[in-house]
Amino acid sequence: MSSRTATPAKRIAELRKLVEHHNYRYHVLDDPELSDAAYDALYDELKALEEAHPELVTPDSPTQRVGAPPAAGFTKVEHLSPMGSLEKVTTAEQLEKWAEDVRKRLGTDEPVAYVLEPKVDGSAVSLVYESGVLTRGATRGDGLRGEDVTANLRTLEPVPLRMLTPDGERPPATLEVRGEVFFPLSGFERFNEAQIAAGKKPAPNPRNAAAGSLRQLNPAITAERPLSIYVYGVGVRDATVPGTQWETLAWLRERGFRTNPLAERLETIQEVAEACAAWEARRGELDYEIDGVVIKVDSFAQQEALGSLHNRPRFARAYKWAPTAATTRLLKIHVRVGRTGVLNPLAELEPVQVGGVTVTSATLHNEDDIRRKDIREGDLVIVQRAGDVIPQVVGPAGEHEPGARPWRMPKRCPLCKTEIVRPEGEVMHRCPNRACPSRGLETLYHWVGPALDIEGVGAETVKKLWDEGLVRSLPDLYRLTKEQLLELDGFAEISATRALESIERSKEQPFSRVLFGLNIPKVGWVLARNLAQHFGTVDALAAAGLEELQEVEGFGPDRADLVAEWFADEENRALVEELRALGIQMASAEWERRPADGALGGQQYVLTGTLEGFTREEAKAALEALGAKVTGSVSKRTTGVVVGESPGSKAQKAAELGVPVLTEDDLRKLLAS
Repeated sequence: MSSRTATPAKRIAELRKLVEHHNYRYHVLDDPELSDAAYDALYDELKALEEAHPELVTPDSPTQRVGAPPAAGFTKVEHLSPMGSLEKVTTAEQLEKWAEDVRKRLGTDEPVAYVLEPKVDGSAVSLVYESGVLTRGATRGDGLRGEDVTANLRTLEPVPLRMLTPDGERPPATLEVRGEVFFPLSGFERFNEAQIAAGKKPAPNPRNAAAGSLRQLNPAITAERPLSIYVYGVGVRDATVPGTQWETLAWLRERGFRTNPLAERLETIQEVAEACAAWEARRGELDYEIDGVVIKVDSFAQQEALGSLHNRPRFARAYKWAPTAATTRLLKIHVRVGRTGVLNPLAELEPVQVGGVTVTSATLHNEDDIRRKDIREGDLVIVQRAGDVIPQVVGPAGEHEPGARPWRMPKRCPLCKTEIVRPEGEVMHRCPNRACPSRGLETLYHWVGPALDIEGVGAETVKKLWDEGLVRSLPDLYRLTKEQLLELDGFAEISATRALESIERSKEQPFSRVLFGLNIPKVGWVLARNLAQHFGTVDALAAAGLEELQEVEGFGPDRADLVAEWFADEENRALVEELRALGIQMASAEWERRPADGALGGQQYVLTGTLEGFTREEAKAALEALGAKVTGSVSKRTTGVVVGESPGSKAQKAAELGVPVLTEDDLRKLLAS
């Protein structure tokens, strides 16, 4: 049923089913299918409809209760005090309105201070300590009762089995500590790779991975996963606990608990609003996902005076940014052929605002993912921006439209009509035709852009050259003449000369970047550098056996097979020889051949913004390979801050501290020095 044609009563009934389903997945199974933002979009629509039509509100509506009961497969335990959920705010005006309500309810002129923490997107837990010893750990559940997962929480190293007791003090008879278990982003990709290799379902997001890990029946499995935790407060406490939230965080740290070092105490609500806005820009710098900022009145006495309403504390709010999810219609599923022949399904969407950006298309990953989510053309779907950058379709927002059929990958390449293949053990379909028009064009885009960084010859120029039939392969690029360029729109004498000079200079790019540009499957820039460093020449690399390839850092049997297969292909060998004859570097410079001996040893760098020629991990690995340390925050000890497009607050912090700011070109020179 479409939200555009449904009556209010029918849409409310549909939304209730959806919200109840996702409440069950989140609270009972700990296996959520949606991000918080996507869930909020459904919940807010239901709440708005019920407010507009109060005669349709029923006692069993999801808006009339906090959560769902815990799963029956685990022992149910009652929390020593309720774990209420937080009301949210999204603007500075709403923050000010809340602060004014706090002042009115307190009824005095006494100052109110606030404590802020990043709202970690994980799984909330309660830890009960009796005489300083961990006796029980439980999930949040419905806020009143959760599931006993003590055995699993004991496997987390950041969870103390016994509290520290500074100066021999006697620990509280009973202490309930609250925290958020999360899955670090640095380990999430490796975890999913292992899941796929074992033939298991990968987790759709780190929060799902954290929740699922906590619910393993075998604690040994939980112990294998890189879970972490930040504790953020206490429930039941005695007089030994300090009287403010800020002091309590320090008190907990002193007793062996891991608290978030980014928490801060502010004196005014205006400072709070500024900090929340700043956090929206900084969120991508963290090694864990956050979906907002938690703000609490600092004084426990003031908290108790304010109390709660329906298990939602009046003394705290969750500040959430512009929604990163929205509902729109999936018009059509297109297939794009990438530079390595991979077929990527893409969703064409009715334009919709997501996180302040108009989204018209989104990734759908692969055919298996589309079938698992049961997404069909014509459906209303939930779209979110993964990491606030790449739009993706989460799933349907309601029932399928009449006549909608499951989508299937075409049997032939949409451009060259070659029969597509799906290699055994892979989830992606491929066009095996190396002469496929789209595949060749994507290769050229990659070569002139991230690989060899040819100035003055961008994607638009490459497309014109392709359409005119002037460039259909990498060697064609180096045979271009000024006369040919002058015939293209947008080129004059000076611009044509500069473009040809840039193409000529690209012959000086190091062997590692050439390897990166050759489109060897699963060989990114860092791995290309490792190959160049290990073998020194393209001839030595082409002659290498599988055992020698596996000696290179980052190369297991699968990647080694792909490299060997690529160089065994006669067409690929011919391409290498043709490029060599045109003057492209096919041997490593001395700096590339040297081992990672710590040329940047003792130096510290910070990365911020989006780099064009590197992923964040590639840049980090390249710096670390030369002995540098890459950190997440800027200090006086920082050697330099590498700034890409749309940098966060780190660039400003570097300027304030007098730390050098480096461009991406500076980074390349640094790695080559």
